[in-house]
Amino acid sequence: MKLQRTNRRALALGALAVSGALALTACGSDDTSDGTGSSASSSAQASSIKCDDAKGQLLADGSSAQKNAIDAWVKQFSTACGVQINYKGGGSGAGVTAFTQGQVAFAGSDSALKPDEVTASKKVCSGGQGIDLPMVGGPIAVGFNVSGVDSLTLDASTLAKIFNNKITKWNDPAIAKLNPGVKLPDLKIQAFHRSDESGTTDNFTKYLIATAKSDFPYEGGKAWQADGGQSASGSSGVAQQVKETNGAIGYFELSYAKDGIKTVDLDTGAAEPVKATVENATKAISEAKVVGTGQDLSLELNYGTKADGAYPMVLVTYEIVCDKGNKADTLPATKAFLRYIASEDGQKILADASYAPIPDEIIAKVRTTIEGLS
Repeated sequence: MKLQRTNRRALALGALAVSGALALTACGSDDTSDGTGSSASSSAQASSIKCDDAKGQLLADGSSAQKNAIDAWVKQFSTACGVQINYKGGGSGAGVTAFTQGQVAFAGSDSALKPDEVTASKKVCSGGQGIDLPMVGGPIAVGFNVSGVDSLTLDASTLAKIFNNKITKWNDPAIAKLNPGVKLPDLKIQAFHRSDESGTTDNFTKYLIATAKSDFPYEGGKAWQADGGQSASGSSGVAQQVKETNGAIGYFELSYAKDGIKTVDLDTGAAEPVKATVENATKAISEAKVVGTGQDLSLELNYGTKADGAYPMVLVTYEIVCDKGNKADTLPATKAFLRYIASEDGQKILADASYAPIPDEIIAKVRTTIEGLS
């Protein structure tokens, strides 16, 4: 698939300000940005937004992984259309619950709706149901802190064994084999996972289950299930523990790999180990397949890709909305906002702000689906 390409010359948000303010944050309660997202030079893009009959205000909730993107989008949309949008970013679980209870116009989630959630949505979507619209992507990084080790390569099996408490020392032969020439210390591994329910955990474990099921024999989900390890709240908490603990390893969105935190390169079977970057994440997302039925556009990611430069440990967030039966007073604003964020201008914000835009072929289907909402 051809990926959505960045067009920096047209970005009127002030790229330097946006790229500093926007980062893919954890699914949970840790939002590390003030969410302002853009500079004052936003009128050019705002003037190109199609408002139609949008008016009033929208309430929304869900994934905080996309909250900074939502905040930047809201700033543009509100300037153009005068609609007030309140997106809480209280986590994927909270967003889905609020949606199925009819409390919000749309929700954000970094996991597609489950069958029971689709059933529940039919009670609030008169004559229809909740559907998943993929809108934001990004890489999940694995950070490490091992004295004297500046570069580290791991594969799915070794990662699974580390996070399943089967590999407990950094000089384990399996790690040494993947890192020839690296002096690995006889040091205990301190593996950190999320203590709170998290879409980041869900997506991280989906990767391990898909690529190393025998070494990570769990069902997966938002709650951590594996044995052993230590926990911390939010991606910010996991990153802080990794930063402060010699021997630590943990998973979090790439934006938390800062202040000297190093990240693991993945041995996927490609010609070279793959680094955790937005560009490499978009290459992996380009191999995703739409598996949703009807108007639902939930994706199946190719976690086992061996394509050169494709980083497969990725997270995609969805906007969840009724395909039919949306409330008449919020439908115009909901459609106008979703139309904007799926547009070329909306997706440009992602590309210039350390998010991974949705590939062209998929976002085209999203745009068509949005126009048919009723």
